[in-house]
Amino acid sequence: MIKLELDRKTIKVAEASDVTSLQNGFYGQMKKGIIYLTAEEALYIMDIRNGKCYDKSGNNYSFNDVASLFLKNKKILARYLTYKDWRDKGLILRPIEEADGNYGRTVLLRYESSKFKIDSFSFEGLFFPHDLITLVDDANVGKELYQRYWIGQFGTYKASHRGRISKLDIFETIYLLRHGNMTLKNCKLKEVEKIAEKHIKFFSDMYLVYEDWRSRGYVIKTGFKFGTHFRIYFPGASPIKTEDKWMHSRHVIHVFPRKHKQLISEWARAIRVAHSVKKTFILAIPGKKSAQSLNPKKPQLDFLLYHRKKGGIETPKEGTPKYLMYSLTEDEYIGGEELARALAECSLSGLEMMVAISDRESSVTYYVIKKIDLPGSEYEYFEIEWIQP
Repeated sequence: MIKLELDRKTIKVAEASDVTSLQNGFYGQMKKGIIYLTAEEALYIMDIRNGKCYDKSGNNYSFNDVASLFLKNKKILARYLTYKDWRDKGLILRPIEEADGNYGRTVLLRYESSKFKIDSFSFEGLFFPHDLITLVDDANVGKELYQRYWIGQFGTYKASHRGRISKLDIFETIYLLRHGNMTLKNCKLKEVEKIAEKHIKFFSDMYLVYEDWRSRGYVIKTGFKFGTHFRIYFPGASPIKTEDKWMHSRHVIHVFPRKHKQLISEWARAIRVAHSVKKTFILAIPGKKSAQSLNPKKPQLDFLLYHRKKGGIETPKEGTPKYLMYSLTEDEYIGGEELARALAECSLSGLEMMVAISDRESSVTYYVIKKIDLPGSEYEYFEIEWIQP
């Protein structure tokens, strides 16, 4: 049994044998031979290591008695459940307040980039405002757009020889109105943009992402089948079937506007769907960075995580942390700006973010977020990978 002593909201361990045991396990902070515990550490010791908590008068406190003292702490249960799961895996984690400088362990993923330009030729389309689709009935133009640039869908999906009409989605429509010398029989650019904004929430943010990747040579198409906003193909991709095989996308993009809040379970579901079909999930945070994002003063993250190494595990004594943990529960909402600030905090620390989501059964799912360098882009992009630590 480990004896915990409660003094108001301070929990400490003073008995020498217990102090040694906890010190060897990297629990708490040592001050003059006494170990002071965080709320999560104290609860874990009571839950898993048979800890008993008493006050100065000898009154015994149950797990819930102690937990109730910290109910005002932000995300106390999410923090405890994710702390417990990481510890149960035999790994070490420490309070975020112990972060010291830049650890230089960030992995920056560099994506290729090229300049995309459409040949100058004039053509006309008809915009269908209720469907957000434009039809081009000039077969020569439609076929060239499709085969040379993979813009629109000429003929029938995966059977371009069946039919002579080209279909452009709303993003392709606006892109060609801006950059492809296209005109419409029934609308002007501003009218189309107004209609799109009315029909699609955060359309302008989604279009910024579409244009950003398109202008750098990527083919970007709907991600509807995969539960995301877009799927992308790297520069040089073609819709033409070669060697009796279709080219398949390997990446999908989900746009997370800074002003938008999203339910964690929906966010995680999109990632899992992408991974189930073996596609890399890219999170896009478009728009101007706020002052808080550039210089986050209040920590958004929860723990420093030490991971595995060859022949053992990383510890505060012999190594440096590898990740910063963001603890969440499946029924929480997270905002784009909030996530951007947390990611900026990771960047300043030189560590990658580990998002730990505790579900309603207290099972924890982990995602690692790595920053993408898309040359020339002003926006923030991240690869998100589901992992099992």
